[in-house]
Amino acid sequence: MNQPNEIASLFDKWNAALKTADPDRVVACYAPDAILLPTVSAQVRHNHAEIRDYFVHFCAKQPDGRIDEANIRMFGDIAINSGRYTFELTDNGQRVTVAARFTFVYRKSDTGWLITEHHSSVMPPS
Repeated sequence: MNQPNEIASLFDKWNAALKTADPDRVVACYAPDAILLPTVSAQVRHNHAEIRDYFVHFCAKQPDGRIDEANIRMFGDIAINSGRYTFELTDNGQRVTVAARFTFVYRKSDTGWLITEHHSSVMPPS
């Protein structure tokens, strides 16, 4: 697998972890020193405990994401994937669609690629 395809597949791995509704499986995608700037929370998450807290609540919404636009750049053991994604999730008993912008910064470790920075923000009105 070439590196851009490998990086693109990391979203699928993360999204599959979301679908398990197990926040610990999602957190396992993040480096221990990762930062999360989440879509539906104003609190910046600075460590696994804070990231897990966010995903406890987000996973309860049964999210299912898809990439609409990806822009992958490689810099040695750092990779960036930024673009647009859309989530379907349950909110107050209704399935809703949320379009957002994202940036995932990955760092390659001895065990593989981990998210070191993740920023997601709701798309502004056009």
